[in-house]
Amino acid sequence: MLLLNFGHPLSEPQLAQVAEHVSVPIERVVEVRTHFDHHSPFTEQARSLIEQIALSPTDWQTRRILVNPPNLVSIACLVLAELHGRMGYFPPVLRLRPVPNTIPPSFEVAEVLNLQEVREQARRQR
Repeated sequence: MLLLNFGHPLSEPQLAQVAEHVSVPIERVVEVRTHFDHHSPFTEQARSLIEQIALSPTDWQTRRILVNPPNLVSIACLVLAELHGRMGYFPPVLRLRPVPNTIPPSFEVAEVLNLQEVREQARRQR
């Protein structure tokens, strides 16, 4: 599985937790440096961010991709919209949670969210 990391770098223990949650090895982690200019429109910046990932149209549609989304919610929404457009479905995303009583703060993988399944279940409510 290919992991697109738009957030903070993930540690080896976190990557092991990811692999455990998805039951397949993580083949490669693509670190996508996510820094937006707040004085420029976000839509074009999100498109440029995704375009810097070296995947072909076939790769986008056929590779198993997992996403650690950006931390800023408006950027995360735009990134997911761009990915959906290229992939044809919503990718699964990581949810990290803080580990209690750790100094400095640390995070663990809480779950993998299946956004496509959430979308399909929501469509049944129309």
